[in-house]
Amino acid sequence: MNTHEHSDEIVKRLSRIEGHIRGIKKMLEEDQPCDQVLLQLSAVRAALNKATKILLEDHFDHCVLNKNKDKALENELIEFRKIFDGFLNLK
Repeated sequence: MNTHEHSDEIVKRLSRIEGHIRGIKKMLEEDQPCDQVLLQLSAVRAALNKATKILLEDHFDHCVLNKNKDKALENELIEFRKIFDGFLNLK
């Protein structure tokens, strides 16, 4: 059983990223222009950031927030998540 609500989605994203990395490797082997390779690397980084954000949200919701029994702390944690999401700017 998956601990996190979005584990299947993250695994699918990582599989696509893995394929994308293989494509970038092939681009380098075929001596493709550096600007094109860099553009693809940037896309992979964005995809990894999105997968990371989803996992962080799941961790927060299921491993931190749901185990909390203190209502005041829960409100503080929810506010912290809003600030953290804005700071990461990965929406």
